[in-house]
Amino acid sequence: MTTAAAPEAIDVLGEAPSSHRLRDRSFVLLLAALTSVALIVLAVLLIDTGIDGIPQISISFLTNFPSAFPAKAGIQSAITGTLWLMGVVTFVIVPLGVASALYLEEYADGTRWWNRIIEVNIQNLAAVPSIVYGILGLAYIVRGPLSLGRTVLAGGLTLSLVVLPVVIITGREAIRAVPPSIREGALALGATRWQAIWRQILPASIPGIATGVILSISRAIGETAPLILVGAATFVAFNPTGLDSPFTALPLQIFSWISQPNDQFRLLAAAAIIVLLVILIVLNAVAIRLRNRYQQRW
Repeated sequence: MTTAAAPEAIDVLGEAPSSHRLRDRSFVLLLAALTSVALIVLAVLLIDTGIDGIPQISISFLTNFPSAFPAKAGIQSAITGTLWLMGVVTFVIVPLGVASALYLEEYADGTRWWNRIIEVNIQNLAAVPSIVYGILGLAYIVRGPLSLGRTVLAGGLTLSLVVLPVVIITGREAIRAVPPSIREGALALGATRWQAIWRQILPASIPGIATGVILSISRAIGETAPLILVGAATFVAFNPTGLDSPFTALPLQIFSWISQPNDQFRLLAAAAIIVLLVILIVLNAVAIRLRNRYQQRW
């Protein structure tokens, strides 16, 4: 009886892996096909934008202010406004994001109801559409309690709200990835909890935190809807002079030119898109460089 059952068991065991391999290969082929379609569409868009925009890029295009005449229009005020916004965003999200991540990972008691509420809200806020943050910024930052008006500070704070949950989540993951032996070794040698965090855990988590911050800034650079809602201008022929100054940004300038009926402005919009892409590529390259540099140290 045992001898008769053995071939049947072998046949069954032999057929299952074959069907599993076929299923796995089909799934991989499907993923490859869908990824190829996405990459082809992206390549077509980049090529079309490059053909229209690269001939328009020049020194005068980068240094001139926006104008009603396409031949004289440039993006100087848009680039300067973007830099001002990113300065405000960086100044806000780095201390708040890192401090929140440290508190939730190192100090917060997960059994307390308020800490659980904070964690759930942070996870939910990371998935909220950016236009909702724009409405929040308009109601509470531009108007309402803060009443900052349509200024650089209001725009920067609104964009900070958009990316702050992502910074907190990536910061927590970076801190969580530090081996427990580093913390335990520091405490065993007599270091206080804060000394272990400041001198061991935080430096070891810098690659992940820096990567999350730079990628969050990259996302903030491309946001348009929150800036439109907070009332950022689409035509500014001067550079911001401070945090209380009106401003524009590259996404808003692109939106303004695409809305124009003149085809020449659409070519300028393609050129501005290329400049924005170059800035994003540089930021991502810096993130990769920082991550690799600090990973080699630790």
